[in-house]
Amino acid sequence: MDMEQAVHLGNLSLKNPILTASGTFGYGAEYSAFGDLRSLGGIVVKGLSLEARKGNTGRRIAETPAGMLNSIGLQNMGAGPFVREVLPELPWDKTPVLANIYAGDYDEFAELAAYLADQEGIAGLEVNISCPNVRAGGACFGQDPLMAARACAAVRERAGNKPVILKLTPNVTDVTEIARAVEDAGADAVSLINTLSGMAVDIHSRRPVLGNVIGGLSGPAIKPVALQAVYRVCNAVNIPVIGVGGIASAEDALEFILVGAHAVQVGSASFADPSLAFSLIPRIEELCDELDLVSWEEFRGRLETA
Repeated sequence: MDMEQAVHLGNLSLKNPILTASGTFGYGAEYSAFGDLRSLGGIVVKGLSLEARKGNTGRRIAETPAGMLNSIGLQNMGAGPFVREVLPELPWDKTPVLANIYAGDYDEFAELAAYLADQEGIAGLEVNISCPNVRAGGACFGQDPLMAARACAAVRERAGNKPVILKLTPNVTDVTEIARAVEDAGADAVSLINTLSGMAVDIHSRRPVLGNVIGGLSGPAIKPVALQAVYRVCNAVNIPVIGVGGIASAEDALEFILVGAHAVQVGSASFADPSLAFSLIPRIEELCDELDLVSWEEFRGRLETA
């Protein structure tokens, strides 16, 4: 007997727990040739800012053992062009479309949230707090609980009834402290982890591989880090958690659900296999049958540690 795959993130209903991760699935429409976008639990689009950004110069991607480094620099077309040109091409009436947003200060976060939350085709907002606060000397919003909470509150106040998801950085001493801070500030859910800080160098040229020197590490290499972060946060907050980081198989996805995640996002694995997110959906259904699961409630967070 097939198990019901639907999950709920606050007032957001997903037909299954598979979402795409921002920055790895374009704006969504680019992947329509590799599968039915309507089959996904949700589409998280490439990060959007108020105005278009060109991103970093020089080399922006480098392969590493079991992963990749990226330093794209948040390149995007801007929120307005996305809404006008891309959103109408997405099946937002069949699959929730979540806008990942980032800004340089709290007022900008609020303005961006208000604009996107007012769009019928946007089901929710995922807030990237791994970006720097330009008015705080470049400090990362997500590395300070007070700054993270204030960014969350700025978005929550202007988001209306749209769910607000805070995407957490692993580049902190205690990610649960940040998670609790944004929960208290009104977050409906959290997603984690964003990329780990890393770099690569060339001994022949004696130069960094990436034009920006430092980049974000993703891929299978970060899955153990992501899994423990999700496990800890699931045991620290009372809001839904979305697991992200190194997910490349249905088994990976179920591991995150077992430690407490409500849903997962498929990230850099989509670069190697553009159809992966789509193919995980029937495979997860098969795994649930193999495990004799009747509902997600009997499996989610049921890791036995004693």
